[in-house]
This record gives sequence, C-alpha cells and structure tokens, in this order.
Amino acid sequence: MDQDKDQQILNWPPPRSLKALQYFFGFANFYCHFIKYYSRKISSLTSFLKKNSCFEIYEKSLRQFHKLKDAFTTALILSHFNPSLPTIQETDASDYALGAVLSQVSDSEKHSIAIYRHKPLPEEIS
Repeated sequence: MDQDKDQQILNWPPPRSLKALQYFFGFANFYCHFIKYYSRKISSLTSFLKKNSCFEIYEKSLRQFHKLKDAFTTALILSHFNPSLPTIQETDASDYALGAVLSQVSDSEKHSIAIYRHKPLPEEIS
C-alpha cells in the first residue's frame, strides 16, 4: 500500500458501533490473505458480530484493533512459487483459529507464497 493509504489506516478510529465494525471488516476482509494469523488477530472483534451480542469494545478488543491496523501497514507481499526452491509449510491451530503459511527460501530469506486462515464455526469445533 502507499503511504497515504497507510496513514488513513493508522488514523482509523476504533469502532463505536456494530455498523462501524462491519464497515471496518469490509475493508479488512479484502486484505486478510496478506496478514499472517489474521483469524487470531480478529477473534475478539468478531465476537461482537454474533446475534444479540452487546457491542462494548473492551481493552483486549481495542488492542487487537490497533494491532490489526499495524499489520495492514506492514502486510506481506506474496511471492510467486518457484519449483526449484526449498518449500516450507508452517501450520498453527488453536481453539478459535486455524492457519497455514507456505514459504520458500531464496537468498537466505524466507518469502511467503500463500497464507491460509480459517475461523471454525461452533459446529466444527470438537
């Protein structure tokens, strides 16, 4: 992203209503594939989207909101897959999110090729 867009994101005020949160997620979900551990970073914010939930942003949610804004301004640039380079697969799972990153090493640096994230539905959690 360019610097003007970065500054707009950093100046984005915390959501004070469900509508404001939905508006933010409309933006965020467009870029989610570039953010490592995206599902984990939004977990406390998505709880407000549940039916009959009280919208009152708490300190943990506020911290997540600011960390997410920072992540957008430092988002990864995905590289193209090169079959001749070594490939690394990293996975992570918790009670509230699944994630995977496919990377390759080139010039002693790790470059992300693909990022997968999934927040399981309640019926998917055992």
